[in-house]
Amino acid sequence: MSEASLDGLVAFGDLEAWANSRRDAGQSVVFTNGCFDLLHPGHLDLLSDAGRLGDVLIVAINDDDSVTRLKGDGRPIYPALERAEILLGLRWVDFVTVFSEDTPLETIERIRPAALVKGAEYGAGEIVGERFVESYGGTVKRFPMKPGFATTHIVRQIREGQ
Repeated sequence: MSEASLDGLVAFGDLEAWANSRRDAGQSVVFTNGCFDLLHPGHLDLLSDAGRLGDVLIVAINDDDSVTRLKGDGRPIYPALERAEILLGLRWVDFVTVFSEDTPLETIERIRPAALVKGAEYGAGEIVGERFVESYGGTVKRFPMKPGFATTHIVRQIREGQ
């Protein structure tokens, strides 16, 4: 699968124009991000909650190198384009973009979402881009994660044969 053939994938360099066109069309853009290395029920809950907050949900995923830097050797499980394809198959996800930095701040600054969504495990002031989004009147929403689901834990269980 090539990047050009994946409908719904927004190139990093096109993010600002993409977001401006959505706002010009009167759409409310919702943003969330993560590695989404191994999709699990906790991710599904978060994405469904995020998808209900606006007209368009864009999910920014870490590229393969940044997943390895953040999560360690042997990660990601799936390469970025496959993770994007999986996410785009979900009814709540309208668009996906891939970023290479360790944090999504530059991506958030390009998109300027109406709402930034993360799991409730992040406290006030701990979400990357929170102050930026709130500076122009955007909202930051935290949703509780489904207990018992964490990709790192699931990967460890698989590798240990449990």
